[in-house]
Amino acid sequence: MELMRLLKEKQLSVYQCAKESHVPYTTLSDIVKGKTRIEKCTAETVYKLAKTLHMTMEDLLAECFGEREKVPDLKGFEIYKSNICHLVKDKGDIEFIIDILEENQIRTYWERKWYRESFYLLAMVDYLSRENDLPLCNDYEDIRNCSLPEPLYPRDVILAAKLDASLDVKEQCLKEAIPEFLRFNIIESEIRNVC
Repeated sequence: MELMRLLKEKQLSVYQCAKESHVPYTTLSDIVKGKTRIEKCTAETVYKLAKTLHMTMEDLLAECFGEREKVPDLKGFEIYKSNICHLVKDKGDIEFIIDILEENQIRTYWERKWYRESFYLLAMVDYLSRENDLPLCNDYEDIRNCSLPEPLYPRDVILAAKLDASLDVKEQCLKEAIPEFLRFNIIESEIRNVC
């Protein structure tokens, strides 16, 4: 479904949506007219639009593309991770945790079988909870008992390992991995260093 049709269903004009979402009118107009593709927008723009339309970012992208298979894997899992890290930076740890838990995105991803996204988000919430001396949310114990079947390394680590087999990049990453991510077989060592 195109964004304009979605706005009509929500009974919002482009102007009203821009005003409520704080997305510049010209940006939103370009998306609606097809001059700008929504998957090329920043995570912040997609987030603001999704929040205004009372949807998750992924639901908004899926609606704009049609079926989930047509969404280019959320521009790759690396882009997804980057977007989440940027949201943490922009919102702050506590506000991020509150929003994710209130929107129940972890469970939504899990039920859709988007396991990488579900694990990554839960690992992020658990990590930030530990960093801020907060108790873990008990709603996800069933998910915490699962993990990806194979380690999921960052793309640059895989590339570095292929370019120079003598480098033990993967082993080094495993040693530096954040425990909350490693629990799900996601190798992540840095979530704060985003531009």
